[in-house]
Amino acid sequence: MTVNIEITERLDEARFISATGALGVGVHEPSLMAALESRPHFIACDAGSTDAGPFALGSGRAAFSRAAVKSDAAAVLRAGNKADIPVLIGSVGTAGSDIHVDWMMDIVREIIEEHGWSKRVAILKSQQDPAYLEALYNAGRIKPLNPAPEIDGGVFARSSRIVGMMGVEPLQAALKEGVDIVIAGRCSDPALFAAFPIMHGLPEGLSWHAGKVVECGTLACEMPRKEGVIVGTIRPNEMLIGPVGDNLRCTPLSIAAHSLYENGDPYLHTECSGILDLTNSKFEPVDEKTVRVTGSAFRDKPFTVKLEGAEQLGFQSVMIGGIRDPYIIRQLDNWLGKVTEYIHRSVEHVLGDQITRDQYRLVFHIYGKNAVMGSLETEQTAGHEVGIVTEVTAPTQELATQIVKMCRQPLLHAPIPEWKGAITGFACLHNPAELERGPIWRFNLNHVAEPDDWRDMFRLEIVQIGGAA
Repeated sequence: MTVNIEITERLDEARFISATGALGVGVHEPSLMAALESRPHFIACDAGSTDAGPFALGSGRAAFSRAAVKSDAAAVLRAGNKADIPVLIGSVGTAGSDIHVDWMMDIVREIIEEHGWSKRVAILKSQQDPAYLEALYNAGRIKPLNPAPEIDGGVFARSSRIVGMMGVEPLQAALKEGVDIVIAGRCSDPALFAAFPIMHGLPEGLSWHAGKVVECGTLACEMPRKEGVIVGTIRPNEMLIGPVGDNLRCTPLSIAAHSLYENGDPYLHTECSGILDLTNSKFEPVDEKTVRVTGSAFRDKPFTVKLEGAEQLGFQSVMIGGIRDPYIIRQLDNWLGKVTEYIHRSVEHVLGDQITRDQYRLVFHIYGKNAVMGSLETEQTAGHEVGIVTEVTAPTQELATQIVKMCRQPLLHAPIPEWKGAITGFACLHNPAELERGPIWRFNLNHVAEPDDWRDMFRLEIVQIGGAA
């Protein structure tokens, strides 16, 4: 499908505020209120991403606490109410599935009722119907990105939840309804900022680039701090980006650097309806804290929607401890290899009628030796102690816990040639040593769908909260 942009009222410029890099990490309300002096047309912020891992999408829970999200949302909505401008919040509840949108709407209702407001709210949902996706897959209209796991038609039914990442089109449909607040499921972060200027006739390239730069809030600044917000202006031939807040400034270097952030290609950034092209972008200082950007372009491409899915892997139990014995540390890999084989033999002997080796996973994460970078680590120097997280994943919680319990004794007393007689070389952090993590998930999709229309994948509802408009 191709998307025709419907231009509403044309504007010479569109002004906006990026209130925070992620709803729940903090909003500096004094700076936000001060930024209203720029007479913005809207305020936007995102509330999630895949950065937090598959847990939020799989479980339906949020990565940030409800109290933190409510505090930030209340500050943003107070600013929107004071200026009488729309507020857009996307990827709510971290992963943006339907359960996250409903959770966020409960918070929004509370805030509106506590303040005695009357607000018209657009609800955009992005969770996908497995049967619909399977039909697209069978029609050859779901394509892998790079890298992507191998999938079959059953992956959609196996998934706990699947969301599509919306672009500007659903957001523009909501804004055209004249709403006060937009609460969106999984959403392209830059789309939250690009939707309004594009629908008012301003350049797509500059609009998308502005969104790309400001979606992380003051992380676009040199020496970023939480205590501030970002303001932006989109004009026919330029965009201006700068902060409001003490000791904050944007520079050509900081804005150019954030243009590269979280992207595999330094120049081309793919969105639903096209590709942001920064090949000819130019970054110049306007003053000591504001940057002008020109030359950013937007290429057409067939309309696609990125899919994100999570499926349950099993259940997990862990045990945390440490080793300080220098003789064990010198031969740690060999020692852990022997411990591992001992544990596998024990599991086979004790639980062999319930589980086989290929049905569970035993991993030792060695903090102090390659735990953070894994095989990419170049620094091999070990310290005087190492922390070891023993991790067991199994089909049931009971089996995961039984197996991790069987790891404690060999870790405590596995011998080495340097010591004679019984030794204890491993110290457990907790008592009891085992900790049950519960169900765990993995991402199972890195693909794009090719729908007939964006409305096939995203749903818009308008509600009135707090009385008549």
